[in-house]
Amino acid sequence: MNDLIVIEFVTLDGVVEDPDGSGGTAGGGWAFRHGPEAVKGDKFGLGPLLDTGVLVLGRTTWELFSRIFPSRTDEFATRMNAIPKLVASRSLTRADGWANSSLIEDDLVTEVRKRKAHQDVLVTGSISVVDALAEHDLVDEYRLIVFPSTVGAGRRLPLPEDLRLISVERKGNGALLRSRKVA
Repeated sequence: MNDLIVIEFVTLDGVVEDPDGSGGTAGGGWAFRHGPEAVKGDKFGLGPLLDTGVLVLGRTTWELFSRIFPSRTDEFATRMNAIPKLVASRSLTRADGWANSSLIEDDLVTEVRKRKAHQDVLVTGSISVVDALAEHDLVDEYRLIVFPSTVGAGRRLPLPEDLRLISVERKGNGALLRSRKVA
């Protein structure tokens, strides 16, 4: 079985909502206040997973990324444009605004289980997708870039009680924490 890896930006107080400010929340934009080093390129250390895995996104994250990545040509953007993308949405009827994107036609959990049997699955942003997959115990690893900011309010990442720290690495003014669930 392959891994399902959740990748997120998070504040010290656990908020994952609106890291770039595009959501217009009161505390939004907190990740980008720390400079580009922590948010640019393959900051989550995905490496070959971008070539062999599949990316699962909720509608809001997919719409944001589909406006950002198609026009970029750097190495990371090229890989993000090439990776197969599955979009979980109840309102979209098409996902042709970004190369290699398709709507999940089956149930999210069923589709992810099928994919996970053959390849690694990456989920970024998309907290409601993370909620649903975590509820079904499908998340194997969390890669979180934690920023030295607190915003006080906002959506928080649902984390299991027992995680084992794999590594910590500085990423600009943030820290990449890799954790796996305890078996």
